[in-house]
Amino acid sequence: MKKYKINKFSMAAPVIFVVLGMFLFSIQTVDAKDGKKSRKILYYRNPMNPAITSDVPAKDHMGMDYIPVYEEEASSKPAESNVQNIVKLSERDIFLAGVSVEPVTFKYLFKEIRTVGRIAYDPELYKAEEELIQAVNAKQDLEKSQISEVKARIEALIEAARFKLRLSGLSEDQINEVSVQKKADRSLIISDKESPYVWVYADVYEYELSWIKVNLPIKIVSQSFPGEEFKGKVEAIDPVLDPMTRSVRIRAKIENPELKLKPQMYVDIFIESYLTDSNGKHLFVLALPIDALLDTGMRKIVYLDLGGGSYLGKEVEVGPEAVAFIDGKKQRFYPVVSGLKENDKVVTRANFLIDSQSQISGVAAAAYGGALGSKEETRPPEHQH
Repeated sequence: MKKYKINKFSMAAPVIFVVLGMFLFSIQTVDAKDGKKSRKILYYRNPMNPAITSDVPAKDHMGMDYIPVYEEEASSKPAESNVQNIVKLSERDIFLAGVSVEPVTFKYLFKEIRTVGRIAYDPELYKAEEELIQAVNAKQDLEKSQISEVKARIEALIEAARFKLRLSGLSEDQINEVSVQKKADRSLIISDKESPYVWVYADVYEYELSWIKVNLPIKIVSQSFPGEEFKGKVEAIDPVLDPMTRSVRIRAKIENPELKLKPQMYVDIFIESYLTDSNGKHLFVLALPIDALLDTGMRKIVYLDLGGGSYLGKEVEVGPEAVAFIDGKKQRFYPVVSGLKENDKVVTRANFLIDSQSQISGVAAAAYGGALGSKEETRPPEHQH
């Protein structure tokens, strides 16, 4: 009898374990499904660059699936979006990399421009000035004339003469001066004791043009008179760019008191042009050390020292390269247009290494893949069988 009971229990035990296992499995499955349903996907991120996201499932340019970011994952990192451009370095890393920082301060900036010019007379410009003077005199002589056609013709001659002078690079103020003084510039055709000046013609490249202004002081040096400088100022800037050389011709009037300078001489030209306001007053501008800027071609980035080994990558806007005197020596800077404030500490050495680290960490997308939070052009996931 006992043997019969043992055999019956032996036969029933496997059935009990199977039923119990199915029950437990069903509970786990329900829990898993319930848990899966409770997880909400906020967005999908690029597997190689967390800053690039998509609202729908997608693949990157290498065919890798975007990774879903769930609500609880995002909420567990509330400050992540604020530190995506921050790189953390240990004291040892900072020492080995040789990181150096400098504060951003206000400075007087100027541009040094060096070019080659030629001394030459300009009889055509002299003739154009004479034409304007003659037309103005004719208008005054016929002031009382009642013939409207004659007056209209004289006005047309005056405008034609003024237009020719504008094509030569003269400003409206200079043209008006010729019209009022009624005297063409004698130095355009000869340099003598009555008019001790010469004219120098030079080409300035397109990228330097923003620094060139009428009345800007210049200095020239001739091989014929080593160690001697001759001073003058820019009188005219051609209104047309040479498409072959990508340069603009400027005309400068140079003092020649001892009549040493002769036509057809070649001279070296030195120009120092300061950043000025509309009244010609030198501007005191916020200056960024040139070594602090990383130019990606699309954006200009600097790294700010936040202290404690933290460095923040920040996009800035700057003006053309310039120079300032620091302790009697010339150093190169960029005038800051936006993105920085006074006394911001910027990395001037090893910023390339910091930038490389930020890319490895996937935190410098603002500099290389688009702005933070931008969405890459994506393609839908391929259908899989």
